[in-house]
Amino acid sequence: MLQETLKERSASAHQQLEKIVVAKLKSIRSQKDYAELLKLFYAYFKRLEQVIEPFITDEILPDRADRRHSGLLAKDIIHLGETTDDIPVPEVPEINNSVQALGALYVMEGSIMGGPIIVQMLEKYGITTGTSFFSGYGSETPIKWASFMESLNQNIIASAQQEVIEAAVDTFDRFAFFFNNH
Repeated sequence: MLQETLKERSASAHQQLEKIVVAKLKSIRSQKDYAELLKLFYAYFKRLEQVIEPFITDEILPDRADRRHSGLLAKDIIHLGETTDDIPVPEVPEINNSVQALGALYVMEGSIMGGPIIVQMLEKYGITTGTSFFSGYGSETPIKWASFMESLNQNIIASAQQEVIEAAVDTFDRFAFFFNNH
């Protein structure tokens, strides 16, 4: 099944990104620190959304308009008293088709799975506001993830599996590079 292959083949890149993000989370000591972390997520997700948008249609992902997006990050940043002005423009993967776009979206949508853990970590530091992005889809999270994986499986033919895997790994790698250098 594509889901298992994708998870297995992108595991190393995913773990590297996770290690960097967790280190940044552990260094948070104030709402301002947290807002700065959100700005990194916002910058990367916003840019990635821009490059995948032309390739993810309603036919590919029928509920794409309902999907969590950088708008929630912007809302959280503003809720914390910060702005999205002067956000760096990260280098994201080159996306030329729907297969690559789905690989990149796999990374974005997969980030919801760790959201509750991040919210718990933030609570330990006294941060309880500005967490709508990391709260994912709430109780709908497992359903949304399953729906995304169903769309992925329906839209990726066997001969395109390597391309979707490469796009996911590149998305993880570039996200890690961006986070590590900001």
